[in-house]
Amino acid sequence: MVLCLFALCLFDAVAAPYQKRKRKKHVDERIYLEHSNELYADEMTMPGVQVVKGNVRFMHRGARLYCDSAYFRQEDNTFEAFGHVRMVQGDTLSLKSEYAYYDGLDEMVRARRNVVLRHRKSVLYTDSLDFDRMYNFGYFFDGGRLNDGVNNLVSDWGEYNTETRQATFYFGVKLKNPDYTINTDTLYYDTRRRIAHVVGESTILSDGNTVKTTEGFYDTRRNQMRLFSRSTVENGDKTITGDSLFYNSKTGSGEGFGRVEYVDKHNKNELYADYCRYNEQDGTALATRNALVVDYSQPDTLWMHADSIRLETFNINTDSIYRKVHGYYHVRAFRQDVQAVCDSLVLCSLDSSAVMYRDPIVWSDGRQLLGEKISVFAADSTIRFAHVEGQALSVELMNDGEHYNQVGSKEMMAYFNEGVLRKTEAIGNVQTIYYPIDDKDSTLIGLNYLETDTLRMFLDENRRMQKIWTSKYNATTYPMNQIPAGKDKLASFGWFENIRPKDKNDLFVWRGKNADQVLKPQKQRVAPRITDQTSKVASSVLAAPEDKEKSEQSK
Repeated sequence: MVLCLFALCLFDAVAAPYQKRKRKKHVDERIYLEHSNELYADEMTMPGVQVVKGNVRFMHRGARLYCDSAYFRQEDNTFEAFGHVRMVQGDTLSLKSEYAYYDGLDEMVRARRNVVLRHRKSVLYTDSLDFDRMYNFGYFFDGGRLNDGVNNLVSDWGEYNTETRQATFYFGVKLKNPDYTINTDTLYYDTRRRIAHVVGESTILSDGNTVKTTEGFYDTRRNQMRLFSRSTVENGDKTITGDSLFYNSKTGSGEGFGRVEYVDKHNKNELYADYCRYNEQDGTALATRNALVVDYSQPDTLWMHADSIRLETFNINTDSIYRKVHGYYHVRAFRQDVQAVCDSLVLCSLDSSAVMYRDPIVWSDGRQLLGEKISVFAADSTIRFAHVEGQALSVELMNDGEHYNQVGSKEMMAYFNEGVLRKTEAIGNVQTIYYPIDDKDSTLIGLNYLETDTLRMFLDENRRMQKIWTSKYNATTYPMNQIPAGKDKLASFGWFENIRPKDKNDLFVWRGKNADQVLKPQKQRVAPRITDQTSKVASSVLAAPEDKEKSEQSK
């Protein structure tokens, strides 16, 4: 009995799903001939064919098909249509051609000659089109053109999905717009959002720009580009390349990610970074992550690295336009004849200046210059003037590699003629250590220590000393074998050869001063605030002796 009950329960559990399953709804697959002016059949010459002529109209599963005449094979559920063939499906889809073959079982239309497929705002023109009503796909394979009201797309082969409104084009693809043209071998196009996706070797031409990519998306409605797979944008002599590039022509803004390279052949400079942002309308830009600037407009190429490099443009689109370039932090620069490091700098095209902040150091051959702030001004791309402010120190390594000429002061100026240093000037608390050289054997004669308020040195075109001018001074000369201990270096002396960039490949490794070597900006002394009490004390201290005696007598 228990086994029987268990068997009955098991049967009910298995049979229950089948009992609840609904019977499949019957679908009428037949093609119906709704109208024709003539109808006849000739079983001898055309067995199984009904010939219909004049205002022919078929109906099949929600679609009506019109033509001038047709061969209707009712048993096969097919027909061939001739002359002014037209299919209408709902109020969004229509198809026209001169000839068509329709298979009711597969719901396939094979239209030929002067085919026009209209779907919403999109119109597809071709000579050969197979349209699959079951999957809402249209295929053309003998050349076609799609127009969505704004863009024209031409290719040798393609397909269009009326449900998703996605189009795919292959071989000789060209998308034309009043503002741009796309040439590619493979293009996926969303007619609803008007977004083009190119794959393979592709070129986009717009507003003087030439884009080369192997994969990218172009939002034709918003004029936005997203380019991948190491793409390039060219504009005249300017080129930008990156692993990924994003650009909006309406806002003029763009971004680059991954090994971004910017090349300006006209101005002979280049910019490299892992991330770059630019806005051509306001002329602002930012480059960061391994940022590197290369300038080869001069005989010697200059390489400069900073954590971030920022560009500002003033008075854009006017005759008085100028730009500022900000480099921060950990700035390092290398050129064969000059090297520099600093925390940050500002380059300004208005006065052709470069200003270095926070512990700047500049080297040239065996010379080193440092201070709290260093400003360099150029004319015709050559240095004309340099200004060191705050704790200025100039150090020159002698040929023996052991001794240093030194000048320390509050500030220094250097004047150049055609890029050659011809005059220097030190002002305020000037201290110098100088080693005269014997002209006969180039040996050091001794050490000359000098203190003064102002010192000027004049040099010839070979940077050799011509004369020195100074105001009132105190000086002491020591023979080389009688130099007191510690007198060979100023209190502010520092030689930072270990920080100096060795070559262009040494710019990305930051080496700064030790904590005890960093310059601490010296604040200018401010006179104490005068109060009534301090005025009385000052008057008492400064009073004449006879006045003090009268004051005591009155008491």
